[in-house]
Amino acid sequence: MTDNVVPIKPPAISKEDGRQADRKWSPLVMKQGYTIVPVLLLHAQKRLGLSPPQLNVLLQIASHWWKAAQLPYPSKQLIANRMSCTPRQVQRHLTALENAGLIKRIVRKNTRQGQLSNEYSLAGLVKKLKEIAPEFEAEAEARRQNRAALEKRGGVKLRKA
Repeated sequence: MTDNVVPIKPPAISKEDGRQADRKWSPLVMKQGYTIVPVLLLHAQKRLGLSPPQLNVLLQIASHWWKAAQLPYPSKQLIANRMSCTPRQVQRHLTALENAGLIKRIVRKNTRQGQLSNEYSLAGLVKKLKEIAPEFEAEAEARRQNRAALEKRGGVKLRKA
């Protein structure tokens, strides 16, 4: 090691840091599990042209996407039960999502059981989110610069949105 190099230790992560979700939602609630959903999906709902039920269907599918290489395959009936609607309504939302290029349905069949629930590829959604992410980042940066300019000019510390 040279004299002008100082090793940087990663900050210690306490057990408290890892329990933010428990403190916000409660351990009882978090024990049921959680789904990682990019905030951009929620913030870009309008830009993606998603109706509230379509977003709900996407979130229901995403809640079954545990591994990147394994596509989710919740049944239409399960999604319908959770959304308090009919499987036919879910089917319509899936068709709209597929027509928008956000999902792709992949038929699953079993020689003994026949037709199984479809798998759903969210690659189209991921692609669209990656395309619009720079726009959202530019908007966020513009807000940060505007906030900094206002704070500098007025000496007022603004709360982050």
